[in-house]
Amino acid sequence: MTALTLGAAITAGLARAMSDDDRVLLLGEDIGKLGGVFRVTDGLQERFGAPRVIDTPLAEAGIVGTAVGLALRGYRPVVEIQFDGFVYPAFDQIVCQVAKLHYRSNGRIRMPLVIRIPWAGGVGAAEHHSESPEAYFVHTAGLRVVTASTPQDAYVMLRQAVASDDPVVFFEPKRLYHSQGEVDLDADLADAPPLHLARVAREGTDVTIVTYGASVRTALDAALAAEDEGISLEVIDVRSLSPMDLHTVAASVRKTGRVVVVHEAARQAGVGAEIVASITERCFPFLEAPPQRVTGHDIPYPPAKLEKHHVPDLDRILHAVDRVCERDTGAPPAGGLAPAGSTVEEGVR
Repeated sequence: MTALTLGAAITAGLARAMSDDDRVLLLGEDIGKLGGVFRVTDGLQERFGAPRVIDTPLAEAGIVGTAVGLALRGYRPVVEIQFDGFVYPAFDQIVCQVAKLHYRSNGRIRMPLVIRIPWAGGVGAAEHHSESPEAYFVHTAGLRVVTASTPQDAYVMLRQAVASDDPVVFFEPKRLYHSQGEVDLDADLADAPPLHLARVAREGTDVTIVTYGASVRTALDAALAAEDEGISLEVIDVRSLSPMDLHTVAASVRKTGRVVVVHEAARQAGVGAEIVASITERCFPFLEAPPQRVTGHDIPYPPAKLEKHHVPDLDRILHAVDRVCERDTGAPPAGGLAPAGSTVEEGVR
């Protein structure tokens, strides 16, 4: 085992994929000589050469469009979108071409393309640098959408994504790039959990917390705090947003009878809404209280100085836990207050 940050684990995963298969190419803005904005591709151009680690123009539609052509010609391109909010110029390529070519060709055309996106907030970034656009892609049939919350998962899931014949949108929680963990660099993909499988990050008995990305770390912190109050939280890291492992989620909810869904994206029509609906369909007789959501507010991402009021934190999660445990103390914590005109419930999420 090797201690690596999540960012370094992704670097190692890319290097391993490129070593294992000469058809793997990297494309993106400043990923070669500079090594990427977050230095995730640092050293890869020097190691594998400029023809395989390609610095592209600042044109996301062109980057993804070029990758589509490469995939059609038998390569396995990995695209880096520099920041989450920069993916929108490539949205048409992703949802109209990448997601549909396999279906449109009656299965004759494969699209082994990975789109890496540094994603979500909590790092004090500027406008368009802290978006959470995952619901757009989850809603698009034909795409796999995944995210890792630990260095080990980042290393293995990135390699699995590159090896997949399906197009994969790989969201990387930038808030966790510097978080460390043990990584088995000799991990065999044949022995790894399937890419779509959820992970029980912490076992518990009283309330299920369903989450993903950087919010997994916050949920685990909340579980430690709740333990001091005699409440046992089970934390499920769904890992794959599409397809989603609802079997693991439902098994946990049937055990605890209570559920809180946490994500950083906006509440309205977010991934959390789908999770709550699916849980209600599968687990209604087992629910002891209505499911709760703790999310970002339904507003454009706020300036960096205000993002602590937007990103779900420990206090907001614990307040939702109190609600499902019928220990509600009234108004949500200060960091969870809703914008003017919203209800208290909306502020809690």
